[in-house]
Amino acid sequence: MTSVAPPARSLARLFITYALITAVPVVLLGLVLAASYRSEATQRGVAEGRSEALLVADTAVEPILDGRPISQGLSRSEVAAMHRLVRRAEGDGNVLRMRLQDLTGHVVYSDDGSGFSKTPDDDAAGADHGQVTAELTHLNGDSDDSGPLGPKAVEVYLPLTAGSPEHQVGVFEVYLPYAPIASDVDAGLHELYRDLLLGLGALYIVLFVISVSVSRRLRQQVKKNKFMAEHDPLTALPNRSLFHQRAGEAVVHAVRSDSRAAIAIIDLDRFKEVNDTLGHDSGDQLLTQLAQRLADHIRPQDAVARLGGDEFGVVLSEVGDAEEVLRRLRDLIEHEVEVSGLPLSVESSIGYVISPDDGIDVDDLLQHADVAMYVAKAQHVGVVRYDAEHDHYDAANLGLIADLRRAIDAGELVMHYQPKAALEDGRVEAVEALVRWQHPTLGLLYPDRFIPLCEQTDLIDKLTTWVMRRSLADVAELGGVAVSVNVSARTLGRARFAEQVIAVLSDLDIPPERLIIEITETALLTDPPRAAAVLAQLDAIGVRVSLDDFGIGQTSLGYLSSLPVHELKIDKSFVMDMMANPAHAAIVRSIVDLGHNLALQVVGEGVETDDVFATLREAGCDLAQGYLLARPMPAEQLRGWLSKSAPTTTHAV
Repeated sequence: MTSVAPPARSLARLFITYALITAVPVVLLGLVLAASYRSEATQRGVAEGRSEALLVADTAVEPILDGRPISQGLSRSEVAAMHRLVRRAEGDGNVLRMRLQDLTGHVVYSDDGSGFSKTPDDDAAGADHGQVTAELTHLNGDSDDSGPLGPKAVEVYLPLTAGSPEHQVGVFEVYLPYAPIASDVDAGLHELYRDLLLGLGALYIVLFVISVSVSRRLRQQVKKNKFMAEHDPLTALPNRSLFHQRAGEAVVHAVRSDSRAAIAIIDLDRFKEVNDTLGHDSGDQLLTQLAQRLADHIRPQDAVARLGGDEFGVVLSEVGDAEEVLRRLRDLIEHEVEVSGLPLSVESSIGYVISPDDGIDVDDLLQHADVAMYVAKAQHVGVVRYDAEHDHYDAANLGLIADLRRAIDAGELVMHYQPKAALEDGRVEAVEALVRWQHPTLGLLYPDRFIPLCEQTDLIDKLTTWVMRRSLADVAELGGVAVSVNVSARTLGRARFAEQVIAVLSDLDIPPERLIIEITETALLTDPPRAAAVLAQLDAIGVRVSLDDFGIGQTSLGYLSSLPVHELKIDKSFVMDMMANPAHAAIVRSIVDLGHNLALQVVGEGVETDDVFATLREAGCDLAQGYLLARPMPAEQLRGWLSKSAPTTTHAV
């Protein structure tokens, strides 16, 4: 069995290795500096010998000479004086050898009789021209010397001057012992090496401490970055990437251990209403608490992740009855959560797959679980396991947004218009613009098929602008008839929306009074301050605002009275059965009275019978819209319909 070193021993080895690696550049630096110091010390030693030779020549040799060129030979007195100088200098050990050369490089005087060769000394060439040269060598190291190799010495050649006026008479060659100089140099080097060693040691310690500190911080930062890359910043749960990895590990384990693993996708129902009503901060609080609740109620071998938005993922390893476990999790989600002091309860839709029964490819399993979740949401059944028959849900939704992006530019969208007529005399004051999509393969698609998907992306802004521009162009020649355009909460929240509306009206040269912006109570409450600011800009230029589906939302009456709203549209759920439901009839009458008290026009939607039409008129409702008047129709058909049914049309003011 393979032994594993204890973590402490492994860390110790790692520490020692790191210390040795860190020491390498410091040691190399020390060796380079030491070599540089040694070279510089040697050069200083040679320079010191040069200075000594100059001193000897200036104070002892040149005073002996009478000014004649040395090439003419030395006089008896000059030779005697040189002998005395040599005995004294060499006796003290200050000089190893002295020679005098003429300007052609021939030795004229040598204390030991060496150097008298017919070949001139090349080393003296520089001194012949007044230069001083010095180098480190050995006594008897030159080719014309005889005898054994002597001690290390500084060999110096320098010009000799004498006479009056002074002029060069020859060359002085002297060998000075290097040992005393080397002793002084070595003493200085030893102190320098000691200081260098102490300095490099201190530098190593400082660098090591800094490296260890920086490395620790880098490791911590890498660990933090890795965590952030794999986890959701809001809930700290694993994100989609790590969830994919955990799902893959669970599938592999299920195959190897002949067990079953469940992969589930959980989507919160109506979570958008929480954001729209209470704000995104409250929505984030809800997600955080639900995430913690899920994390606290799964086994260590299981995994839960936030996949984005209000969607969670769960992996159940070695699971028996997966549906039972998931239903318990669903019940857990539905327990009340206190957010901003309010008790909230949300439902969820869960789709799941079982591996290896439903496959072993993680991407396919996740896609199938997602399809099952959409089935659960569509059928309101809570928990659904994937079945191959569910694939049409996937095909119906995936790629639809991409197709819509192309469809806007390809001219596949068509506009239909439904009139809004005055209950008093039947005059058509406005039409509501309703977009349809003539899909090349799916046929004619109604708004409820693609608008909800579109509202989840920025494509809704492009679609809204296209509808506004097209509908205003279509009704431009229809007398004074205005057109109502539905605007989503996402678009209304754009700071530049009012500017875009103004730009469209200016481009088409359409009076602002011909445009009505229809918004829902939900859109109004998504971001009340921004919605109020945008509506105020529209009101300032004459664009009217209609509050759609009124009666089913949560709009504060005080807030409503402060907004530049011109029209209330009673939700059709109250209008359509008001003849059979007295409570709804009472609600309709109350909304009519409320609207008039606020100086607003009131529209009844969903008018399909004469009785409802008459009852709304008796209640004082201003306008009616519904199949009784006309179904939505293309612009060409609308022109003919208006010419037959409403000879005189005007817009509301």
